[in-house]
Amino acid sequence: MSTFPLTPEGHERLKEELKRLKTVDRPRISQEIGTARELGDLSENFEYHAAKDRQGLIEAKIRMLEDQMSRAEVIDPRTFSGDRVVFGATVTILDIETDDEKTYRIVGEYEADLTQGSISITSPLARALIGREVGDEVQIPGKAGKRTVEISDVIFK
Repeated sequence: MSTFPLTPEGHERLKEELKRLKTVDRPRISQEIGTARELGDLSENFEYHAAKDRQGLIEAKIRMLEDQMSRAEVIDPRTFSGDRVVFGATVTILDIETDDEKTYRIVGEYEADLTQGSISITSPLARALIGREVGDEVQIPGKAGKRTVEISDVIFK
């Protein structure tokens, strides 16, 4: 069983989701099953079968989150410093051709959200940046092929 990196924020979100599933969703679906059971013949009771399906999905999600929690290696990026890109770093890159600047935070696979500027440590972009330093020019993958960017800043927050 392999571990995977997770920021403290990502770990907290997993804990909160697991708690909600166990304390809110699980009891609610159990109540729905009981209500549907009271409607009579279970062989043709759509509400009962739909509730049982939702219960199965909730239980599977709980098992998955418990597995993730047991394998997570929580790494606090605030304990790091320097100019080298590592897990947890917030990296600003400058496209050499277009002068476009973008900032990404390198996080664990289960907490990546591109809309929030968080990319997975396993993504091609993060893999291209890991180990590089401020001032380095890096070839990164893109939709139109590889492009060259310069790492302009690395911070840990």
